[in-house]
Amino acid sequence: MTAMAEDLRGGRDVDIGDPLAIAALSLARRFAGGGTLWCIAPEWPEHARHVAVEFVHPVLVGKRALPAVSVDASDPAVVLRSLVRSGDVVLAVSSGDSSSTLAVMRRAEAWGAMTIWIGAGEPPTARAADHILWVDDDDDEQKGLAVHDGRMVLLYHVLWELTHVCFEHPGLLAATDEAECGDGEVCITCSDEGRLGEVIATNGPSSFSVRTARGVEMIDTMILDAVAPGDLVLIHAGVAIAVLP
Repeated sequence: MTAMAEDLRGGRDVDIGDPLAIAALSLARRFAGGGTLWCIAPEWPEHARHVAVEFVHPVLVGKRALPAVSVDASDPAVVLRSLVRSGDVVLAVSSGDSSSTLAVMRRAEAWGAMTIWIGAGEPPTARAADHILWVDDDDDEQKGLAVHDGRMVLLYHVLWELTHVCFEHPGLLAATDEAECGDGEVCITCSDEGRLGEVIATNGPSSFSVRTARGVEMIDTMILDAVAPGDLVLIHAGVAIAVLP
């Protein structure tokens, strides 16, 4: 893994193995639960197609084909909104300042999807996605080359291989990504949470339908000045308490 890290970071020894392994395990669990991998790369669509092919095509004998789809669209959020289901994964290959990718990453939580952001150059903020796998492309002699010189391809190839390694250990797949309340009870933490929702329709002056990781819900928006379809809102106890910028 150290050799791979040096390749990805232009010869500098950094620990890229842990983020890759964690992302692969989370991805394998989503696949095991029936999820689909949606791949986007607004700036470099060939990378999205490459990732999808890797997961769909079982190159090695005995490896399973995994459901993955490449979405080629200038505004992928519009397309994915009607395709992504709770339990799916959205994987983006793009630069850290891609506005169309960021729009998808911000809404994925409301869709119930896990996110993986792979790229090179200046990375996005640390919380822009659930898993950020990045190639350091700051070296003056190699600046701007990671998209084409194989380092980024190596990154998602190893993600694919590690995902299959996880399938060789079924015990790992039995665990869930998040702790859940048992027997229908709601713990103190969950009762006080603020959940993300995407407004999809109005049902009255202060009643809207929103999409969340749990499905479509009705919420009250009385305490907010204005809410419109497409807005992202923070929900607490069935009430929208803030519109996110």
